[in-house]
Amino acid sequence: MARPHHLPPSAASLTASLRDLGYSLETAVADLIDNSISADATDIQLFCHASGSLPVLVIADNGRGMTEDELIAAMRHGAADPRKSRGPKDLGRFGLGLKTASFSQCRRLTVVSSKGGTRSGAEWNLTQVEKDDDWYVSVLDSEEIAAQPFIETLGETGTIVIWQELDRLFEDESGTKRDEIVNEKLAIVERHLSLVFHRFLSAEVKGRRRLHIRINGHPIEAFDPFCRKNAATQILPDETVWVGDVAVRMQPYILPHHSRLTHSEYDFYQNRSDFISNQGAYVYRNGRLMAWGDWFRLVPKGEPTKLARVQIDFPNNLDEAWTIDIKKSRARPPHVVRERLRQIIDKIASRSVTVHRGRGQRLFQEDTAPLWERYADHSGIRYAVNDEHPLINAIEQLLEPVDRERLQLMIRSIGSSVPVEMIYSDYSTSPREMATPVEVSDIQDRLRQLKQTLYGDGRGDPAAFRKIIRSTRMFENQLDAAEKFISEEFA
Repeated sequence: MARPHHLPPSAASLTASLRDLGYSLETAVADLIDNSISADATDIQLFCHASGSLPVLVIADNGRGMTEDELIAAMRHGAADPRKSRGPKDLGRFGLGLKTASFSQCRRLTVVSSKGGTRSGAEWNLTQVEKDDDWYVSVLDSEEIAAQPFIETLGETGTIVIWQELDRLFEDESGTKRDEIVNEKLAIVERHLSLVFHRFLSAEVKGRRRLHIRINGHPIEAFDPFCRKNAATQILPDETVWVGDVAVRMQPYILPHHSRLTHSEYDFYQNRSDFISNQGAYVYRNGRLMAWGDWFRLVPKGEPTKLARVQIDFPNNLDEAWTIDIKKSRARPPHVVRERLRQIIDKIASRSVTVHRGRGQRLFQEDTAPLWERYADHSGIRYAVNDEHPLINAIEQLLEPVDRERLQLMIRSIGSSVPVEMIYSDYSTSPREMATPVEVSDIQDRLRQLKQTLYGDGRGDPAAFRKIIRSTRMFENQLDAAEKFISEEFA
């Protein structure tokens, strides 16, 4: 008969392996903030002191805190059984996040917690773990606790997590270069937290008070990926899918066309998001964003669904069905959710296209003779310059027959060499930068040349001239100046 043989893992080897689970700084910080939220914290502060001789990163909260026994249990690897049910407010699962997230960024993890005014502290030091090759955590005495950095931020209740020996943060740089790297990473952390916890920051999570997060004293503003404050955002009917006896809520949105965003909204969203890459489902577990910008291979990302988003909410008792990983950065929907999402995508794709292309369609409908025409025939879809446009006709009347043929050759060459791929890429990522502005000093001259080309010394038709102006799109952002010209020149 086989006999049991006790075979615990090597502490040195396992901790070294746990350092490389794939955390980035922002996902590691978010994992620790999950613990603070689970402890009912309403104020979380992140301090990063990187310029001193002993760099340190601290996350402090005003949650309910822990006793010494609770703290030591929390410092244990695998402190929670992922198979056991947890409270509806719990954002953890494996009992590994505090340790694995911290070790991904530092070699020395210290936690000090206060409950009822009594402080407790414990520390993991990877250098000592490697030396002993065993699982010994240091329990701090009162003097050691008092000597911890930023200990003054800890109140009657709450917890501070201290990262020291930050060997992954600086990328072996020093001086001003190191400061630049840290500042860039903290900016990424801020953007990440503003999205992942946006519903907590906006007090949208039922049963929880508004959460405040600050980085070096700077408050983080919630980033709403659905742009719900804009009246042009379409909020479509929500649906509920049942996984067993547990409800999963699905809420589709269609974002506004970029022309319907204010300048401040556009800058805010463009700096934090790319509409093409961030389309897709946004998966929330207990109000915390887990995964986003993904259609789960149901459809490819592209123009038809560019403005489409689907908010999906599920509780933590469906973690196993969603295959949530340790980093909380991956979620795969159960089959019934995938199938319903596929049907929702079919519905919202047409709406997204309508919003995205609607403005251009209206312009074409308003113009009696658009400068460009779209053809869809047996050869496929193609675009060509409209050789019946009034401006082209007017120029042809000024030319000799041989020069008219040369003009037509040039027009056909332009039409066949439109850089579609380049235009698509630029417009998808930076639509407002695609304008072709005319210098203010050139507006009057160009309008005068256009009128002269069309009508010579004749009076001309102001209504037709107005439509031609719109069709050329040369004066897209200067229509007021064009109207002033028309009122003066066609009086």
